[in-house]
Amino acid sequence: MPRHVLLIALTLLLACSPRGEMIVDPTAARVGSVEEIFVGTTRAVDEEGKFGTKRSETVAFARYEVSVPPVRKVGEINYPARLSGADPKRDFLATEEERYPADAPFRSDLKASLRAHGGEAVIFIHGFNNNFTEGLYRIAQFSHDLDLPGTIIHYSWPSAAIPLGYVYDRDSALFARDGLETLLDQVAAAGATRILVVAHSMGSALTMETLRQASIRGGSRGLARISGVILISPDIDVDVFREQARSMGKLPQPFVIFGSDRDKILKISAKLTGQAERLGSLSDVSKVADLDVTYYDVRAFAKGPGHFTVGESPALIALLERITDLEGAFERERVARIGLLPGVILTVQNATQVIISPIAPIGPRYIPHPPR
Repeated sequence: MPRHVLLIALTLLLACSPRGEMIVDPTAARVGSVEEIFVGTTRAVDEEGKFGTKRSETVAFARYEVSVPPVRKVGEINYPARLSGADPKRDFLATEEERYPADAPFRSDLKASLRAHGGEAVIFIHGFNNNFTEGLYRIAQFSHDLDLPGTIIHYSWPSAAIPLGYVYDRDSALFARDGLETLLDQVAAAGATRILVVAHSMGSALTMETLRQASIRGGSRGLARISGVILISPDIDVDVFREQARSMGKLPQPFVIFGSDRDKILKISAKLTGQAERLGSLSDVSKVADLDVTYYDVRAFAKGPGHFTVGESPALIALLERITDLEGAFERERVARIGLLPGVILTVQNATQVIISPIAPIGPRYIPHPPR
């Protein structure tokens, strides 16, 4: 299929999605559930004074409080409508924004938060075609719906935030490696004892490149504190991933990949790069079976583009909330079929792959409308 046809298909697939726009409304804190998000970004400030799409060689630090609205489906992010305006009962809104003039005050506030959370930190790296607000609200939603432990931190790299900006985003992901390594070191310097890294889509490629270069350089304070890595729908060439893992010597553990061969975005990405599939859309995990990774196949829950199933599927989120010791159960009983809880069976294909499949309908959890 010609390249221009693929780009048109990608544009059509993503064009219907409403775009995030930063609105700061302190009153929304009285309506929604507030999530505190610390931010490190290599986005340059645009003419409107917002973190935009251009690249900055200096990492900027900030802190946001985001209101997660009470009326929505689990996994759903609602942005304010242009005509009707913001509704804090239904829309994600920022309630507070603080930009730090230097590293020291950022570390000071981060240190206080880490102390309150037992030294646990979660760093989220967004994917392709995300503006600053979209990445920020996504980690707020993800943190809220999955009740992530620890201090939540977002690394926002300079995506062009347009469907046709794939090549720009790939270059930006490479550009942003040093910034992510700097953020990891800042989080460690602030007192983090355990850092969980969660990356989505092209952000996974950025993450692997950063971990690889930190390993090669040696002496990275942040790298030493990583307690696990989760790649969601990683947009990475499989051979490149294998070389990155080899260069690192030993992957952080646990190392988890969520993928699906029903991921429409990765199918287009694979064709754009002249391949059959990407790391996040493997149909045969034998290509990575010799690596110390666990591949969770979530194809049974994929709907629509299927590119962020683990964060958007209410049924899968409900299951993940109920599986409190998935890794432990997997290690204890490597058998063909493991029934961990009502409504789910994990089918273990080999030491690398687990297929998560519902065996009974699991209704999406809805957040009810408030009484009128």
